[in-house]
Amino acid sequence: MAGSCLPILGAVLIAPVLPRLQDHFADVPGSAALVPLVLTVPALSLALLAPFAGVVVDRLGRKRLLVVATALYALFGTAPLWLTSLYGIVASRVLVGVTEAAIMTACTTLIGDYYTGRVRDRYLALQTMCASVSATVFLVLGGALGAAGWRAPFWLYAVGLLLAPAMARVLPSPVAGAATGAAARRADADAAPRPFPARRMAGVCLLTVFGAVVFYTVPVEMSYLLDDLGVDSTGAIGAVTAVASAATVLGSVAFTRLTGGPRRRLPALFLLCAAGFLVMGIADSLPVLIAGAVLNCVGTGLLLPSLLTLAMSRLGFADRGRGTGLWTAAFFLGEFACPLVLLGGEGALGDLASAVGLLGLATALVAAALLPLTRRTPAPLPRPVPEQP
Repeated sequence: MAGSCLPILGAVLIAPVLPRLQDHFADVPGSAALVPLVLTVPALSLALLAPFAGVVVDRLGRKRLLVVATALYALFGTAPLWLTSLYGIVASRVLVGVTEAAIMTACTTLIGDYYTGRVRDRYLALQTMCASVSATVFLVLGGALGAAGWRAPFWLYAVGLLLAPAMARVLPSPVAGAATGAAARRADADAAPRPFPARRMAGVCLLTVFGAVVFYTVPVEMSYLLDDLGVDSTGAIGAVTAVASAATVLGSVAFTRLTGGPRRRLPALFLLCAAGFLVMGIADSLPVLIAGAVLNCVGTGLLLPSLLTLAMSRLGFADRGRGTGLWTAAFFLGEFACPLVLLGGEGALGDLASAVGLLGLATALVAAALLPLTRRTPAPLPRPVPEQP
């Protein structure tokens, strides 16, 4: 769970100090474009490299890659403490994204390896919950440390040096379980090389890109929506953000209580998110905006683990790393695209609230398109190699 929070730290920690970073490098040509990249380029790097990390996970092992990547995360993450070049800082952030791709893919794959059934679903929901809570915590810590200077928040990346040895000592290495008799013969047959289930993963990955845009809209755009309503108090913005984060956590907790397969509930979850967007799009007061955000975030708290469990249900042990890497890439590609999608909508419609409302309509259409799929019986998953309990 702690490892799963590290990519979130990279995404939000330094957001409060970007203005100071911009002032420090104001004389550097192109700084207006480069400074925002310091925040966003790890997500893009992660999205591009996670599929390759998945291949490495399957070939070299989950635990080994996780430990090495976590140690390198600390090295590259703290590099801006002594780097004096803005270009060097951006390069170090690209490398942070490389390690984040390995960490996120390995962590999620390990959850799939260690657990099955409802227990796995609960841990995937816990992963979402920890990510949502950590985003708020890291944002607060980044703002507090930023008071000491723009470099200070980068010290938090050193936590990787504490986590790496703990992971090496505590986490067991997942292995295919032993079997006897007929079960052993079936396992040997199923362990034979077989094509990666590309068709099974293509649809869920495409849906995950859109789901990530839905997931990140409130965290990314809420401060701008509040500003459009005349709310400029940082305390009020922080309070509303905390309420929205709590709603996401509530949705993740509710996910652990649900029964049935995730595929059948996806239309209802997208529709819930769409309703929140539509309320936000027509909000003319702060209480209405908060109500829409809470409605949407409860939906996203349910949506993210549902998409992840759907992906896991399509993967066996031998290809779980590659499949998880593809899913991770799709999710962070959606995160990177989220502000661009809303910016394009705002440019076309004239204001951000209308763009959010349009995204709500698009989300409702996706829910309607998914509805017929819930009546189909999914093709059976090829029997995986037995896993360690």
